[in-house]
Amino acid sequence: MSETPGTPGGEEPPISKPEGGVIELLVPIEKYLSAGVHIGTHICTKFMEPFVYRVRSDGLYILDVRKIDERLRIAGKFLSRYQPEKIAVVSVRQYGRKPAQKMCQYVGCKPFTGRFMPGTFTNPSLKIYFEPDVVVVTDTRSDAQALKEAAETGIPIVAFADTDNRVDYVDLIIPGNNKGRKSLALLYWILTRQILREKGAIPPNAELPEQPTDFEASL
Repeated sequence: MSETPGTPGGEEPPISKPEGGVIELLVPIEKYLSAGVHIGTHICTKFMEPFVYRVRSDGLYILDVRKIDERLRIAGKFLSRYQPEKIAVVSVRQYGRKPAQKMCQYVGCKPFTGRFMPGTFTNPSLKIYFEPDVVVVTDTRSDAQALKEAAETGIPIVAFADTDNRVDYVDLIIPGNNKGRKSLALLYWILTRQILREKGAIPPNAELPEQPTDFEASL
């Protein structure tokens, strides 16, 4: 058996196969695997169980690439319905900061990267106060303050979530490795491209001027 890219020892790639259907992914599966978007953690919350493909012999949970792809499509369509300037994209996590900023550069949304100031979404007296119509968070744990404030004010929440994440108050989960530098770059790159395609800002099969590597945070 020849080795499949990104799958040690030629293991079957982490993708469920629909009956009688041809799988058409947003990017080739090799790109997903090489970026490690499917690599979870040794912990899996009950919320994330539906997105798990299998558990490796070492106890590492592996996410289903097709379900990641499906949710990226759904999120792209969902976010395309909002005015770009009313979308807040949050990343306290270091590796998510540049991808979040890049997405906002292309889509026109507002990035909140680095430390998230309490009251940003809830305290109108603050100079930094912002009232979004929808919030995208990189990690429900590290972005907990933003998630909490969005939930308190009834703002819809889209969240990237790894196997160890709780997803209370999240309206739309995008499963994926939200800790890896390459993984976050690819996930945000695909989501950005999908939003622009759904909005008609670029043709349905058009690419971004930059590659996923251009979304990667510096080491």
